[in-house]
Amino acid sequence: MTKFTPRGLPARTRLALCVSGSTLVAAMMLPGAVFAQDMTSTPTANSTGAVQADAVTTQADPTPQPAAPVAAAPEEDAIVVTGIRAGLDSSARIKRQSVLIVDSVSAEDVGKLPDVSIADSLARLPGVTAQRLEGRDQRLSIRGLGPDFSTTLLNGREQVTVGDNRGVEYDQYPSEFFKTVNVYKSADASLIAAGISGTVDLRMLRPLDQSTRVFAVSARGQMNGIDNLNPDSSRYGYRASATYVDQFLDNTLGIAIGVSATQTPSQDERYNAWGYAGTGTATDPFVLGGAKPYVQSNELKRYGAVATIEWAPSDNFHSTFDALYSHFEETQLLRGIEFPLGFSDPVQSGKTVADGFATATTFTNVFAVQRNDYNQRKAKNLSLGWNNDLKLSDNVHLNVDASWSRATRTDFLLETNTGTGFGKSGVADRVTVTQNGNGTYKIVPTLDYTNTNVLKLTDPQGWGNNGTTAVVQAGFLNQPSFKDDLKSLRASLNGEFDGSIVKGWEVGGNYSRREKTSAYTSYFLCPKGAGTGCTVTSGTPTSLAVPTAALLGKNIGLDYLGIPAMLTYDPLYVYANALTPAFDNRPSALVRDNRVIENVYTGYAKLNIDGEVGGKALKGALGVQVVRSNQRSVGQIASVVNSVVTIAPADQTEKYTDILPSGTLSVELIDGGYVKLGASQTMVRPRLDQERVTQDVSINLPNIGRTPAGLFPVFSSTGGNVALRPYKSINMDISTEKYFGGGGYVAVSGYFKRLTDFVDPNNTFAFDFSSLLGALTPAQQAIVLASGQNIGNVSAPANTGRGEVLGVEATLSLPFKQITSALDGFGMFVSGNFTDSTIKFANSPDPITLPGLSKWTGSGTIYFEKWGFQARANYRYRSSFLAEVAGLSATPTYRTARSEAILDAQIGYDFQDGPLKGLGILAQAKNLTDRPFVTYQNGDARQVIDYQRYGRDYYLGLTYKF
Repeated sequence: MTKFTPRGLPARTRLALCVSGSTLVAAMMLPGAVFAQDMTSTPTANSTGAVQADAVTTQADPTPQPAAPVAAAPEEDAIVVTGIRAGLDSSARIKRQSVLIVDSVSAEDVGKLPDVSIADSLARLPGVTAQRLEGRDQRLSIRGLGPDFSTTLLNGREQVTVGDNRGVEYDQYPSEFFKTVNVYKSADASLIAAGISGTVDLRMLRPLDQSTRVFAVSARGQMNGIDNLNPDSSRYGYRASATYVDQFLDNTLGIAIGVSATQTPSQDERYNAWGYAGTGTATDPFVLGGAKPYVQSNELKRYGAVATIEWAPSDNFHSTFDALYSHFEETQLLRGIEFPLGFSDPVQSGKTVADGFATATTFTNVFAVQRNDYNQRKAKNLSLGWNNDLKLSDNVHLNVDASWSRATRTDFLLETNTGTGFGKSGVADRVTVTQNGNGTYKIVPTLDYTNTNVLKLTDPQGWGNNGTTAVVQAGFLNQPSFKDDLKSLRASLNGEFDGSIVKGWEVGGNYSRREKTSAYTSYFLCPKGAGTGCTVTSGTPTSLAVPTAALLGKNIGLDYLGIPAMLTYDPLYVYANALTPAFDNRPSALVRDNRVIENVYTGYAKLNIDGEVGGKALKGALGVQVVRSNQRSVGQIASVVNSVVTIAPADQTEKYTDILPSGTLSVELIDGGYVKLGASQTMVRPRLDQERVTQDVSINLPNIGRTPAGLFPVFSSTGGNVALRPYKSINMDISTEKYFGGGGYVAVSGYFKRLTDFVDPNNTFAFDFSSLLGALTPAQQAIVLASGQNIGNVSAPANTGRGEVLGVEATLSLPFKQITSALDGFGMFVSGNFTDSTIKFANSPDPITLPGLSKWTGSGTIYFEKWGFQARANYRYRSSFLAEVAGLSATPTYRTARSEAILDAQIGYDFQDGPLKGLGILAQAKNLTDRPFVTYQNGDARQVIDYQRYGRDYYLGLTYKF
């Protein structure tokens, strides 16, 4: 067998529109006499091939940049705006000049974004929220749609990721390396790989934009507010960086070099519930099904470097080469105890019930699983880009851009188990659980979980099974590895027209090839000794004493949940000296390896508008993209029959074409007052793990001949779907913006998205498994064919969903000097967002909420900056949302996350005169509210599943610029 093709997929749901995309764009054109507007500017090329002006942006540039600084020295009495206010002014200038609806974060100085991380900075923007993982802001949701619905670019180029799928984990990028980060919320034909929710474009510094040589260094210490939860961890960290920028050859050659090193600690108090048994009635109340409290200590080490070479030998040629390298290594120490309770067989007594919940229960005959775990992730990210712009004539430019990005990641995920005996054969515990006010449970055991005379390396619950027989699972090791590779080549021609409101044109094409390889290897770990394959029947020892040399001498406590102490040892020593590995060859483990290859050809054309309508300045663009996709996946199909595992290769290819029109307009109705409109169709590709061809096939021999066939299937399968199409969205955007003469602005935006081809991850469909009949005997085959049991169900994602998103967002950036000069130096930046959505799948009448959607989000920053002093406090809020978290075996799963309110603050001083000129001191604090991350299930906030407290983080740093 060489191919598995689920041709039984239902037809994708398509929405019949009364108005075509081109009509929507045309309807946005305002009536009235049209006059050409004469503007003089010197065009230069950016890395996406679009044209921008140094003085006046005359094109619909999807990647606008701040105006270049004036090289002449300022007058002696002139006020030079720096720091927080300079960053806000630069972001406002980008927003004002762009015909797209965009929000930006700009560096306050070379090598200094305004927050601890990129994600922290972006989470302050309207409609942008961050999800915390391990205490760090890593993933972004834009306008209510989660990380899978946006794309991330580096200097206009699509990027790979070290994550499991497409969503970028922003802590892989050192924030010191970026000058500007733009979030585009409307689309343009020249913006390749635009997302449905938005597009995040990370912009590195351009050395020829700097007026002087710059050398800046910084160093910062960090301390977590929670003391060491594990004895072999640290609460202290550091961050150091250096940036050098210079120009040569009469300012025609510029270089920028940056290096960064980070060691970031975190201490997490974690509680996890398995769920709740019972129905929630007075006679059958919800009872804690099981609990898994841990203390977790993380340490992230990251080293990064960037280099930019910019060469402009004449007005006719401009070349820029960028390189970014990042290496990070994250180590996690997790220690805790799993208590099987209501979902298992302990005897319940002493139950107290309130409002359908057992708020207090005593469990006897409990066999807990004590865990000492070690996880390590190593990842590398390399990104190269080379952009060349050649002026062919006075009005025509050729732009060629080549890029390559590659990310690799390897994980070492080690679990080790101790208990009182194998398979519930040891000493049982008596445990009392009492519900806390925050939804967690206080757990009070009777056993001493530090007693090495009682606790052994073993499989306390007898959970180990290799698919065909029992194994002694005293531990488990997962070693997945990922490689993500993306090559891209883009070319475009752009030029200008004279004497027409249609000011310019651009045509171009982009080819990209992305290949993501996922490889998984896992092992059962059993006590050293006799036996083979860790199986019980072969004589594998069922338990082993914990080596004395592995003990750390200090037993940690889980006292925040009522457990006084647990046995604490070095899991790496135990792995190397006390445990034997046995390869995990279960079908579900073997089919995880896969490759997904995407070859994408994109052609686009657009017309740029720049003129007057009824005496009002008008800018915009009309364009279209044609995207040809060729996606392929290579993997395996695995099944088990009569204890024999069978593997077969699988290879499938799918090709399709999409047409994506877009239009944007920006009208300056009053001085500094704009109305911006956008209409477009955009798409974003499904998760890479959903495009895999791999299938885990189950063959149920006892069902052969049983009727009806639909209720007693012989064949069934679970896996991916190579035939998946991208999510699509028809988008309507409007923004009204008023910019104040003395700085600041107010903006209100509305948006509507009609979503189609939404992927249902739990879809099922009928499939003919006749190609697998060879696994059966001839007699069994005859019965299966006669009863129609060759038809079975495949569980695989499919494009059966549709829905709508409607929202509004508002922003106010206000320097208080606009109110009175007495408040000069004070200001605020406030934003808020409301989003509503409805998603329905073909196989379910009940709508769902969008993953990552918080209906209400808001952020408020108040600052003071003057005489070298600066202070800022930022408060951000998001209402409850559907969060993606790690489930069983690190499989991504969704749970409702409780609302969050995070307060950050900083204060600093920059020496402006004297021998210390150029030196800056900055103190920062994150998560001053010490807000935990909490999830719950079934829409019932009482049914808490995760409770993670990360504590506060404090930073103290120095910067020196000369």
